Amino acid sequence: MATTTPAQPRQTNKPIFPQRKRLPFPLGLYQSAIGKKWVMGITGIMLMGYVLVHMIGNLHIYEGPGQINEYGEALRDLGGHLAPRTFVLWVLRIGLAGAFVLHIHAAYSLTRLNHKARPSKYAGGRTYHAANFASRSMRWTGVIVLLYLFFHLADLTWGWWLGDDYIRGDVYNNVVRSLSSVPIALIYVVANVALAVHLYHGAWSMFQSLGLNNPRFNGMRRGFATSFAAIILIGNLSFPILAVSGLVSQDNRTHECHDGTEACLGTNN
Repeated sequence: MATTTPAQPRQTNKPIFPQRKRLPFPLGLYQSAIGKKWVMGITGIMLMGYVLVHMIGNLHIYEGPGQINEYGEALRDLGGHLAPRTFVLWVLRIGLAGAFVLHIHAAYSLTRLNHKARPSKYAGGRTYHAANFASRSMRWTGVIVLLYLFFHLADLTWGWWLGDDYIRGDVYNNVVRSLSSVPIALIYVVANVALAVHLYHGAWSMFQSLGLNNPRFNGMRRGFATSFAAIILIGNLSFPILAVSGLVSQDNRTHECHDGTEACLGTNN
């Protein structure tokens, strides 16, 4: 009597993650986790550079109304006679906005990839031996920074909160009037603390995202991340603190703008 062997289950090579149509370079590279990490690192460097330059530029407010307003005019006149007024400034703004969008999308995409790789939670909960508070709170500090960005634009660029007190082109007036309000100053303090925490982990992890990870350099990486975040935090917190305390006030305009020049008083263009 012939014996029959039980039918074996059909073997399939179905991938864990569904395969998508490969896009041309560089979009194809961005489909991979490595590409997304590179985008995170490069856009992070761009945004960190902007934050640093922006903070240094704002320090002109301590030189008086004339200097900070002239700085604002200089930004609008970037390119000189080679480009229309504000053209170069808008190119920089659009580039930064693109970097910001790519940074957020790459972070979101990497988070989704991590969740797909481990759809169930860790048994017994997670123990954070390697991670620290900054890395665990990146999602929330990122949301706070995003909301702060819109508030900052509405406050000092569009003038929504100051109303009739807002003077277009008069950077000194707008900053002093806004930050001398305690509720507004508190918003800036909280947001800049979140920004510093976000920058600390971003400055630490961007080297790893770009493949530059070696235990020999970890001490320098941590020192750079700590120093950069501290410089930004101290510089940015000084503006609302000194405005609320009255050390930076409209009295400085009275003392310095004795000649009544347009550079001191600001312009309405």
